[in-house]
Amino acid sequence: MDIRIFLPRDRDAVIALWEACGLTRPWNDPGSDIAFCVSKPESTILVGEQDGTVIASVMTGHDGHRGWLYYLAVEPALQKGGHGRAMVAAAENWLQQRGVPKVMLMVRPENDKVRAFYDALGYAEEPRVIFARRLDGK
Repeated sequence: MDIRIFLPRDRDAVIALWEACGLTRPWNDPGSDIAFCVSKPESTILVGEQDGTVIASVMTGHDGHRGWLYYLAVEPALQKGGHGRAMVAAAENWLQQRGVPKVMLMVRPENDKVRAFYDALGYAEEPRVIFARRLDGK
């Protein structure tokens, strides 16, 4: 798998991948999330490509202090082959190159499979309460 920066031609393939992995939600339009991400210098999407096909992705960005990972996805038939680990490492590297000292991510509490994945990568659960407020009226 080759890892590279997202290109506009990847949009439909990345959205299809996110949908295949169950990452999309009705209140978050993936096309809008992609457009917003790639329009800012503090964020990017990395894609993993194999034989000309997008098989993995991760969105990453930072606020100047903390980095964040979103939309980590690996083609379901190719999961457990090290692609997710490689995508996380690439995102961490992207953040480190920008001097970001810490990376964070959110996982739904019931998602034991993903929690175990990040635990195996050395991520630790931190006790936090997340507050949110929609600014888009949804």
